[in-house]
Amino acid sequence: MIPLRDTTRSKTIPYMNYLLITICGVVFFYELSLGERAEQFILRFGVMPVKASALLHGHIALGLMMTLISSMFLHGGWMHLIGNMLYLYIFGDNVEDRLGHTAYVLFYLLCGIGAALAEVYFHQFSTAPLIGASGAIAGVLGAYFLLYPRAKVLTMIPLVIFFPVVELSAFFFLGFWFIMQFLQGYLFSDPSNAGGVAWWAHAGGFIFGAVLMPIFLLWKKM
Repeated sequence: MIPLRDTTRSKTIPYMNYLLITICGVVFFYELSLGERAEQFILRFGVMPVKASALLHGHIALGLMMTLISSMFLHGGWMHLIGNMLYLYIFGDNVEDRLGHTAYVLFYLLCGIGAALAEVYFHQFSTAPLIGASGAIAGVLGAYFLLYPRAKVLTMIPLVIFFPVVELSAFFFLGFWFIMQFLQGYLFSDPSNAGGVAWWAHAGGFIFGAVLMPIFLLWKKM
């Protein structure tokens, strides 16, 4: 399913959401400019689970912690970038609207860190670098799921040669999305050979977002 837009209007201009999208785009174009050196750039600033697993055991290293953030702004190709930015553009503005600009950025980064650590937990021996904004965006989806379950999402459903467009509730669309991430992580993710889609980062990020959102809303009221 491909989301096209939602029906929830923001009351404020989502400056930070636009900024996050812009940074991801700029970094991606920088990656392209590196040519053959892009692989080394990704290895340096992506999360390497076999190394980052040390963080799960209490071994704090600043360099590893920084990659948890830098990896969110790296992408492996055009479809990776466009797919992530589409979801962020559609769902991020409303979450920023509820949290406020500064709190939204903090929320986004914390969800990305939590998502990366979830992926690291399930693939502690992997040497494939973890990159992409999808874990942080999954946290945004988890927040949206709680905040706007009755919102409508205009959705394209690819069916071989037909592409019907329907309106689905955010509860159904995002609930189905989460279940698919969880099931694919459980069924198809090989702990000894990670790579490709980070299913556990998606599922973990969604859960982090759903858990953090009430805490952030409570903090906002204080």
